[in-house]
Amino acid sequence: MLEVDLRKRLGDFVLDVTFEVEGGGITALFGRSGAGKTMLINMLAGLLKPDAGLIRINGQALFDSRSRVNLLPERRRLGYVFQESRLFPHLSVRSNLFYGRRFAPKGERFHNPGRVVDLLGLETLLSRRPVTLSGGEKQRVAIGRALLAEPRLILMDEPLAALDATRKSEIMGYIERISDALAVPIVYVSHALEEVTRLADQVVLLADGKLVAAGPAVDIMGRPDLSPHTGRHEAGALFETLVAGHDDFGLTMLVFEGGTLCVAGLDLADGTRVRARIRARDVAIATAPPADLSILNVFPGRVVDMYENSPAAIDVELDIGVRLWARITRRSVHDLGLKPGREVYALVKSVAIDRHSLGLAQPPKRN
Repeated sequence: MLEVDLRKRLGDFVLDVTFEVEGGGITALFGRSGAGKTMLINMLAGLLKPDAGLIRINGQALFDSRSRVNLLPERRRLGYVFQESRLFPHLSVRSNLFYGRRFAPKGERFHNPGRVVDLLGLETLLSRRPVTLSGGEKQRVAIGRALLAEPRLILMDEPLAALDATRKSEIMGYIERISDALAVPIVYVSHALEEVTRLADQVVLLADGKLVAAGPAVDIMGRPDLSPHTGRHEAGALFETLVAGHDDFGLTMLVFEGGTLCVAGLDLADGTRVRARIRARDVAIATAPPADLSILNVFPGRVVDMYENSPAAIDVELDIGVRLWARITRRSVHDLGLKPGREVYALVKSVAIDRHSLGLAQPPKRN
């Protein structure tokens, strides 16, 4: 368990947050630029001293202002992956990987180096120097170095910020893989909704140095009241599905509690868990079963509640077996006679669910 209760002032900016995270997996520190995410993660790492408060991991205090505990960074047993890889340029990839291992007590070296190398696809890079590596390769080495230091927790501060879209997707796959295979808890800093949607098990949402909300990603990222902080344009529902097959038209079928969702083809085996995000702006509502329609995803449900989004728009909460949101005009609400309890049909275009809206809830196992 990670327990955080911290206060810190830097100039006019004040950070004051309290939260707890139980278990492992990936916890995202999410929020807009300037929310205090990097300040918080640097306090966890011991690179910045809080003015007051507590940091505790599995019952051990790393910082406690009351007891005057403030462990040095090297004694906290935390791995840190920065925006830039910060590899030692004069060392080979192999030497960089093993550099942090010297700090791990000999009796607590649990990770097999060969397995870490395999999970991160580093076998062919071991003899090379960092100057010869791409940005994505450098970050994979940096992640491996952090892992081989045998940390209790890995901190990642926007590790994909300097990469292009292709490399970002690639590195997210490796992060999913190590989280699943090695069960090392990760605190992941990001302001990118796509990264949080795909990777996070838990979300700690920050704004202006304050905690806005904390909890499971599927709950936090699906709350319309948090859309001013998570992104009004991208607000919607997040839920987990299973790949149930593929058709001859390039579509993949994802089953969930509300039915089957058709999306553009995914090269994934049947049974693979996939997290789907459906934006409220991509959902339409009908009050009668639609016919002769190009939209493939039609789900019966009912209106749960309605919230004003703007003077002209309403966010409608729907129950289709899972929670779904539709952003429609106030006029449509009036013309359709929508109100809580009304039975309706939710319509979702398959092409609206792009690769940025789909993330693996559990990475496929490697052969």
